[in-house]
Amino acid sequence: MQRSREPIFNIPAVVLLTIAAMVLVHVVRQYGLTSQQDRTFLLEFAFFPARYDPSVLKEVGGIWPGGVGAQVWSFVTYAFIHGDWTHLGLNAIWFLAFGSAVARRFGAIRFIAFFTVTAAAGAALHLATNAGDFWPMVGASASVSGCMAAAVRFVFQAGGPLAMMRAANDNDYRMPAKRLLEVLREPRVLMFLAVWFGLNLIFGISSFSMVGEGQSIAWQAHIGGFLAGLLLFSLFDPVPRRNIIQAKEH
Repeated sequence: MQRSREPIFNIPAVVLLTIAAMVLVHVVRQYGLTSQQDRTFLLEFAFFPARYDPSVLKEVGGIWPGGVGAQVWSFVTYAFIHGDWTHLGLNAIWFLAFGSAVARRFGAIRFIAFFTVTAAAGAALHLATNAGDFWPMVGASASVSGCMAAAVRFVFQAGGPLAMMRAANDNDYRMPAKRLLEVLREPRVLMFLAVWFGLNLIFGISSFSMVGEGQSIAWQAHIGGFLAGLLLFSLFDPVPRRNIIQAKEH
């Protein structure tokens, strides 16, 4: 009898396609656009807090490339743009690790919606804390942070993919999730949260950067994406909650 095996690299197609889109954008910017064209591209698709400040718009004649449309789509399109290959590579690695777990649970359509919402949440918090800033924000870190938070909601619990040292299968990724307050009582989750928020606070109060010389970390966007992933997880989760299933069994 032939035994079935889990593939070593079981990466959902939606994750690979998302990373491929990021790579394609970077390749086009690096090798297909002139400096002026790249500047125009950033003005239309990167996230600029100044774009939403009426006083700033008045100074530039009330015109910003992309117009009203860019005010909407740049809340998401910035996530596909990266400062350099190092920035892209780091985000891709973390996205593979956490995005794959979430995509296996959510499915492609829900995952795309989740990616969009967490990117927008990151941009919104960045806007709220950097009003009028002319520096563009780029990178998928807010959505990566959202995936980290969503993964926390189910990977550590009993029966989940990280419940014990063993190879995970698809059923492990679809175990009913606990309520948020229950999850926040688990020591491993609390340790993860403490480390994650601690690192982002360090980035916020220091000039340390992992994304290249002259580039700062938009840590507020990280937090916005993370909180959205943590708090909105249940809206995207297709697996019924644990307490609902237990109620049906009694």
